Amino acid sequence: MGEYYAFFKAYDVRAKVPDELDADMARRIGAAFAAELGARTVVVGRDMRLSSPELADAVIDGLTSAGADVLDIGLGGTEEVYYGVFSQDADGGIMVTASHNPKDYNGLKFVREQAKPISADTGLADIERRVHANDLSPADKPGQVTPLDQRDDYIDFLLAQIKPEELKPLTIVANPGNGCAGLVVDKLAERLPFDFQRMQFEPDGTLPNGVPNPLLVENREATSAKVRETGADFGVAWDGDFDRCFFFDETGAFIEGYYIVGLIAQMLLEMNPGEAIVHDPRLIWNTLDQVAAAGGEAVESKSGHSFMKQVMREHDALYGGEMSAHHYFREFSYADNGHLPWLVLAQLVSRTGKRLSTLVEERIAAFPASGEINRKVEDADAVMADMEQAYRDSAESVAYVDGLSMDFGAWRFNLRKSNTEPVIRLNVESRGDKALMEAKTDELLTRIGGTA
Repeated sequence: MGEYYAFFKAYDVRAKVPDELDADMARRIGAAFAAELGARTVVVGRDMRLSSPELADAVIDGLTSAGADVLDIGLGGTEEVYYGVFSQDADGGIMVTASHNPKDYNGLKFVREQAKPISADTGLADIERRVHANDLSPADKPGQVTPLDQRDDYIDFLLAQIKPEELKPLTIVANPGNGCAGLVVDKLAERLPFDFQRMQFEPDGTLPNGVPNPLLVENREATSAKVRETGADFGVAWDGDFDRCFFFDETGAFIEGYYIVGLIAQMLLEMNPGEAIVHDPRLIWNTLDQVAAAGGEAVESKSGHSFMKQVMREHDALYGGEMSAHHYFREFSYADNGHLPWLVLAQLVSRTGKRLSTLVEERIAAFPASGEINRKVEDADAVMADMEQAYRDSAESVAYVDGLSMDFGAWRFNLRKSNTEPVIRLNVESRGDKALMEAKTDELLTRIGGTA
């Protein structure tokens, strides 16, 4: 949390506009960013929110006042800022977005060179301190602003990561939720054999269909219905700045992100044998099984994008996936991307000739999982300690990579506490025994107590 401003979060800035974040604050943050990084060139992009143009202009003003040159990519997604930073060899990037927050919010996401993340302990707290101290002295010579039209180059990059010649003429529902993902889909559509069934496609800061967050159950039905109505092979939905993507099979069923990780790993390892794959510790057995079967090496990382990216760099990993729908790629400077996952999945469906539901059902049957279940509790630390004490003697192994993971041979669980609220997060899985997984989930939830 921010030391001086509540809207400085662990990984980004998110705030109500203009109550907390206005043009003046955005300008100061831009100037502080340039000063803290000693940045000579910074890439800036923005999402579709009504306040984004003004805030992006202010950020650019702050950056140039501190002497940084700006490459302005305009309207787009966070991954396009990442691409601009590493492809242009820039010193950093700022994306003006509030992703899936309500429409009266906006925010800023930051990266340094090579699209490396900036979080509270790697520079964001220092930027906040500069803003608070008004340590923003203008440069002798202000920077220049250059528009950067890179989308065609970005499309070339995306298509170079797969084998387009293998793609079949699939029908795909594409739902950006009135965010910006459609800008890239339209460009890809010109070069792919797919029939895109577009919905909620135009970037619209009034968010006429609600916040672009496909994790909300109430937001899923529109995509599901469109898949069923059009007879599509699968559906994809994105959040506002499209750094996450979510999948629906040909029946319209929402697919848990856990099973997507294994499928993407399988496809990429078939093209790149023997590589390392990074995964988070919440649910692991399906990923381990698919990575081993495809001849890869599985590496566990604490969940969260800064941890995943660090571990990926340490192991030079080909791909990393979290069940939260963040997918990271080595060729994308180890950063997360919202378009490569569905392109890889389309190649897998094309290559295998199997329906997406079949591919997923095979994995669910092999490793049934509870999905993440949240419980509000009065004392999260006490609950964690009690659970470890209660199950330690019967566990085959215990790990603390992220919270508490306990393995009992036929089933396992991971229990984590939220950093920001009194909430416990539980994930349970078994080896091919759905009834056991469900029984153990009920047993654990009874012991945890709390409220849903």
